[in-house]
Amino acid sequence: MPAVNTRHCVLLVDSLDCTDTVSRAEVTSAESDSDFVPFSVAAAGGARDYALALTLAQNTSVSTLWDIVWTQSGEDVPVEVWPNGKPVGGTPTASQPKFTGTVTVKDPDGVLLGGEANASTTARQITEIEWIFTAKPVRAVA
Repeated sequence: MPAVNTRHCVLLVDSLDCTDTVSRAEVTSAESDSDFVPFSVAAAGGARDYALALTLAQNTSVSTLWDIVWTQSGEDVPVEVWPNGKPVGGTPTASQPKFTGTVTVKDPDGVLLGGEANASTTARQITEIEWIFTAKPVRAVA
């Protein structure tokens, strides 16, 4: 399987292709913060929390990723991450797998709208978000 490329990631959120508005898409893992850990979970190494971390260009139009943040906070939505691009036909392969799951939309802990001025004609205001998966994402290879 090829190494993950920095240019070919495809991201779908609630069936919306967000590839053109996202510059960072990361599936992260961290130790779960819990007051009660049963022996079975401890024996397996402990519980994990998985998240989808994104940097997106702000676009306040309807039917955009930013609009999902604004209108669907608190809702669970399906996501697909294709780290090596989406093959023709849309069927995952060993070299172009997809990772799927459900995340809970939430407002960012920081900038939701706006930012600093910039004289560049191509610069965009950005928002950074992190949404928690309801379970570990699933990898599909065929």
